[in-house]
Amino acid sequence: MFKEFKKFAMRGNVIDLAIGVIIGSAFGKIVTSFVNDILMPPIGLLLGKVDFSNMYVNLSGGQYNSLAQAQEAGSVTINYGMFINTVIDFFIIAFVVFLLVKQINKLEKPVEAPSQPTAKECPYCFSSIPIQATRCPACTSQLK
Repeated sequence: MFKEFKKFAMRGNVIDLAIGVIIGSAFGKIVTSFVNDILMPPIGLLLGKVDFSNMYVNLSGGQYNSLAQAQEAGSVTINYGMFINTVIDFFIIAFVVFLLVKQINKLEKPVEAPSQPTAKECPYCFSSIPIQATRCPACTSQLK
């Protein structure tokens, strides 16, 4: 059983997947930092000094100055500002993956179609026959 697992784990696809997951999680952290630390502060400033990461609805009824204070007090909150940040993260990552896949598809060689047809259709029985045939093997009709 160990040999089977080792054979499975050492296949190229599994290792490629593991590398992809590791790089993807690191890229996700970079995008999250980009959104939280670079993109959202200017957007918040343009919208009237709004801090999206501090936007929440307190369901417990208490009054708190920040989300951290509400969470520290054990209040139940809906953190819609963090949700907005996460949605923006998702769209940025999805767009980058789209661009990556688009570029990979451009690099792949297109499958070339054969330049000459290799078969034709019998005009009498409509069966497929080799292009060089002079008589149909299905209906024995003489072909032009």
